[in-house]
Amino acid sequence: MEQSKRIKFREDERSLLLRLLLQVARAREPEIAAVLSGRRSLVSLAPGQRIPALQASGVWFQLLTIADELMAMRARRELEQGAGADEVPGSFSSVIAEMAAAGHSAAEAQAALDALCVGPTMTAHPTEAKRVTVLEIHRRIYRKLTELDQPRWAPRERDLLVADLESEIELLWMTGELRLERPTVEREIAWGLHFFREVIFEATPQLYGKLQSAFERHYPGESIKIPSFMRYASWIGGDRDGNPNVTAEVTAHAMAEYRDTAIGWYLAQVQRLVSVLSASSNVIELPASFKPVLQTALEKSGDAQEIAARNPDEPLRQFASALLARLVATRDGGEAAYLSAEAFRADLSALSSVLEAIGGRAVARRFIQPLLWQVGSFGFRTISLDIRQNSTVVNRVLAELFALMDPADPVVPGTPQWSARIRGALTQGERLEIDEGRLSSEAAELLSTFSVIARQISGSDADAIGSFVLSMTRSADDLLAVYLLAQYCGLSTAPGSGTISLRIVPLFETIADLRAAPAILNGLLGVSLVRRTVRDFGARQEIMLGYSDSNKDGGFLASNWELAKAQKRLAAIGRKHNIRISFFHGRGGSVSRGGAPTGRAIAAQPQGTVAGAMRVTEQGEVVSSKFANRGTGLNQLEVLAAAVLAHGVRSSGDTETKESPEFDEALEALAGMSQASYAGLMAEPGFLDYFNQASPIAELALLKMGSRPDRRFGASGIADLRAIPWVFAWSQNRHLLTGWYGIGSALSAFVTVRGEAGRELLARMFEHSRFFRLIVDEAEKTLYQSDMEIAGLYAGLVSDKDAASRIHARIAAEYELTRRLIGDLTGGDLSARFPMFKRRFDNLRRQMDDIHRLQVDLLGEVRASSGTADRKRATDALLVSINCISAGLGWTG
Repeated sequence: MEQSKRIKFREDERSLLLRLLLQVARAREPEIAAVLSGRRSLVSLAPGQRIPALQASGVWFQLLTIADELMAMRARRELEQGAGADEVPGSFSSVIAEMAAAGHSAAEAQAALDALCVGPTMTAHPTEAKRVTVLEIHRRIYRKLTELDQPRWAPRERDLLVADLESEIELLWMTGELRLERPTVEREIAWGLHFFREVIFEATPQLYGKLQSAFERHYPGESIKIPSFMRYASWIGGDRDGNPNVTAEVTAHAMAEYRDTAIGWYLAQVQRLVSVLSASSNVIELPASFKPVLQTALEKSGDAQEIAARNPDEPLRQFASALLARLVATRDGGEAAYLSAEAFRADLSALSSVLEAIGGRAVARRFIQPLLWQVGSFGFRTISLDIRQNSTVVNRVLAELFALMDPADPVVPGTPQWSARIRGALTQGERLEIDEGRLSSEAAELLSTFSVIARQISGSDADAIGSFVLSMTRSADDLLAVYLLAQYCGLSTAPGSGTISLRIVPLFETIADLRAAPAILNGLLGVSLVRRTVRDFGARQEIMLGYSDSNKDGGFLASNWELAKAQKRLAAIGRKHNIRISFFHGRGGSVSRGGAPTGRAIAAQPQGTVAGAMRVTEQGEVVSSKFANRGTGLNQLEVLAAAVLAHGVRSSGDTETKESPEFDEALEALAGMSQASYAGLMAEPGFLDYFNQASPIAELALLKMGSRPDRRFGASGIADLRAIPWVFAWSQNRHLLTGWYGIGSALSAFVTVRGEAGRELLARMFEHSRFFRLIVDEAEKTLYQSDMEIAGLYAGLVSDKDAASRIHARIAAEYELTRRLIGDLTGGDLSARFPMFKRRFDNLRRQMDDIHRLQVDLLGEVRASSGTADRKRATDALLVSINCISAGLGWTG
């Protein structure tokens, strides 16, 4: 019986999934099964078969991704079994082994842990093309495959599991991928919380446990405490930059949902404690010191007599029941509610201590320690919600307030009078005294948001609010405007002489902003209120760096070099003011938006710029790719946290991140030449029309992926287009130029000017500079996914044929130049150094090419069609093709 054989995943996993998908297809659409098996071309199908064929191809791409996740997990396990945990790349074990071998003492290790702060930050950028329903089916398929890998099943049981797996593939086939309507922010909040409930809540204490085990092996006998260093954050429900759907009311709703989710999780965990803590006072003798602790807990629960009567002679169960009663009151707003998460954590610590005192150390470690770690990371909030707004909006609102307060003396943003007005108001502790009924809707909304912030900060978990992130920060005055609005709304501890109870974070996005950032920070830290506030928050100023807009602004190489330079310069400004600078990296899924492999990307950061603290965005489809399954989620968290820890302990002695004047001078030259080439392409006559017509940029909005518009202020030019759809569009037409354009011209000019010495220098940089090697590696992989023949088909959609031919020829020439020179540098065929990446894409290339050819036809039909029925049919097929291409590439933008 074929189904009864044990599936050997390394050989048969993909075959099993394809076989089951073909069975599902043959029962419904035999001709589509022929497409899936490679016997028929997608473009040969009749119009009525396009959507189901595209949907089937998308399903196959999704199944391959699930298989890849399982195989990666299995490979890590096999490596750990065969060579030991220390040999698993990116693991805590490998980092702690390296620390011990380098002679770091236990005290130094503890100091590194105490400084560690890692902040994955969920965002709902419009890059998630998959619906939650589809994600749930993926998760069930993953779990069925892991069950099938177990050797314990009898043939009949295995057949049943395979049948279950086929039913899930049937459901995936029947579940439409396209959203019928754009998701609300409330749905996006629920989408984000799904990953916490399913994966992150459980994975986080497992992560800490892995680190604890690594220290126990490499530092035996040392008492090293593992703090809750994972500090999750989110923008979902707080990011109002260009998104009018995120209101103060929505933000308040988000905070309530996040709070209820955390408390709901703890309720389930404490209910389990009530069930398992059956220790009897007739068997064990409790320490005398625990009796008053128990009595206090019972009294505070408001239900002492009933709990004692229900669990006589079971003091630990009584204690857990008291905690449960208080958590219920916390959720429902009762009198017995915990005033803070720390108070709940203190009770858990008391329970852990008494268990250890009576010889229940294993029980404490199994049941209490994970919960202690969870409360340390999630508090009564699940995440810290960042509030983001654009500097244009902030300044416009403040100008309105100034005009209402002093109509006779209006001030204009960007002038010396504006700067003096803000600084004077901060110094004097000015209060807002206006008729709120005269406020515009924009001003009223922003002030309401600050009021929500103030209420949350004074609540049961002040960390429920993260930072106020100011997009498009262009000056210190932009940031001081936020400080003043916070002061006006009651967030000042003592107007004129105190601090602001809100972390205010600049976001530097464009290349010009990155270059101006050090001077802006220096000016900001020259303001006494800011210095006092930053010191109140541990003398650490966070700065967010935008990968997306800087890439759109100057191309891949120039963007990354400007980001690296900005970090070094900003860190130096921090040292000048005795302030520690930590960075928040706004990375996306694609290479061009910073989506390089996590461990290598962090290892390539400039020396001294991590120091144990880092935040990174997890955007759109990246969230589901990393956290849809527990095994993958745990590994992703470990790679991130271990890389941040490793960078801090290695940094001072790491030659590959140490500054080299020779390398820096070469990178400056390369970045400048790359940016010039990229800018030349953007300036080509007809380029904007080429972009709009040779890509599905206009049609992407029909996908209804996220709650926010594609453009910040509704303009139609490239400058105001969000970077995410910019990258998404170039990936759909297989140009992918955001990940490589300009590098070939830069390398060519460099070698032309410097000759053989230039070639030798590039070779040394590739060998000894992590930063330069990462740039080359990621550009090489993007080039491998690019296809100028397919790009030419899209260019054929452009109405100005002369412009289309000229622009496509320029892009294709740069592509060939970049391919050749990167090949010369790496000494091999394109992507030969990345066999798994190459093999995966090669397996999909034929189907991907067919889908692209069909998409070009569909774009022509949609744009030319006037009939409602024909247009809808072609549009639906086009949108499914967009999903298919995203699934094949593994990211959207």
